[in-house]
Amino acid sequence: MKKLIVATFLIVGLTTFAQGKKEGKLGGEKLSVEQKVAQKVERMKTDLNLNEKQVAEVKILVEKEITKKEAARAKMKEVKKEMRPTKEENEAMKAEMKRILTPEQFEKLKKEKNAIILAHYYQEPDIQDVADYIGDSLGLAQKAEKTKADIIVFAGVHFMAETAKILNPSKKVLLPDLKAGCSLSDSAPPPLFKLFKEKYPNHIVITYINCSAGIKALSDIICTSSNAQKIVETLPEEQPIIFAPDENLGTYINKKTGRNMVLWNGVCMVHEIFSIEKMVKLKTRHPKAEIIAHPECEEQILNIADFIGSTTGLLNYTKSSKTQEFIVATETGILHQMQKQNPDKVFIPSPPNNSCACNDCPHMKLNTLEKLYFCLKYELPEIKMEESLREAAKKPIEKMLKISAQYGL
Repeated sequence: MKKLIVATFLIVGLTTFAQGKKEGKLGGEKLSVEQKVAQKVERMKTDLNLNEKQVAEVKILVEKEITKKEAARAKMKEVKKEMRPTKEENEAMKAEMKRILTPEQFEKLKKEKNAIILAHYYQEPDIQDVADYIGDSLGLAQKAEKTKADIIVFAGVHFMAETAKILNPSKKVLLPDLKAGCSLSDSAPPPLFKLFKEKYPNHIVITYINCSAGIKALSDIICTSSNAQKIVETLPEEQPIIFAPDENLGTYINKKTGRNMVLWNGVCMVHEIFSIEKMVKLKTRHPKAEIIAHPECEEQILNIADFIGSTTGLLNYTKSSKTQEFIVATETGILHQMQKQNPDKVFIPSPPNNSCACNDCPHMKLNTLEKLYFCLKYELPEIKMEESLREAAKKPIEKMLKISAQYGL
């Protein structure tokens, strides 16, 4: 019995016992303390062949351990809640940082370090306002390729900074927050995509730039939403194609070109969240407004759009159109440039299918003015990459840039 109790203490002390099955949820629903105890005791009874007396003793130990753990979790939850700034506090902090960190300070640092700040349209307005260049993925890749700066500070997400490093191996490429990832990029793990690719041996692989260096290395040509259609059209009609990772963009390109590309099942968490019902209601309230949408949106959204285009395409359209109101179905960061370039026009963010601000990319918004300043000042965090991976990923990017230059994109 002593041996059993010692073994039980060791087992109970583990956070998960024999766990391929993690205690805490059943059918997706959170378990009560009593249910967790019963679940764990039953598992131990089966695995250790306990008799009824042993079960009763073990139950006391497990109950004590889980109750203590739950109390600690509840306490930690309260602590985290207290530590987490409110929306108002965040906005106040941003305003203060914008007041404290002047554009002149950034200019001084950039000059000292021969650095350039490249920012995506989806970044916070205060970051866009201190950037040397603001653009979409194609424009940023083109700018990164041509820059003579020694340091590239990329105010965007991880795959964008990786692309800059792929094109500039001798330059230092920095990203203000390494956690600034991309849901679309994450949807295509290279090992799984490699297996997928092997199922279609005669296919050319065209991948959207919103992917990791590992996926780029498995590709034949990279594309962006600005040039995807043109790149597909440069290939013979009989040439079979794999398009990844964005299924919505691939579906749109198939429809535009009449192709039947094999599509990887990936989506952008921001562009799949828009509500068709809410958008129709919004259009009813603003009958003169045009709906403009990014091709990463779902097909039902694109079907009611007055104009579909890349981020830069949408921005340019708002400048050339005589329409005074626009319902914008893409990430809200672009509204800053739209409003700056069209001060007399009205831009309405397309509503998501719930009450959250889900059309704000949480990854893009991880970068802040403060992080940008310290990233530049201390030259960290830095993007690094194995040379063999970089070389393999560079070839399809260079093909994209060559085709884009050929067609004036």
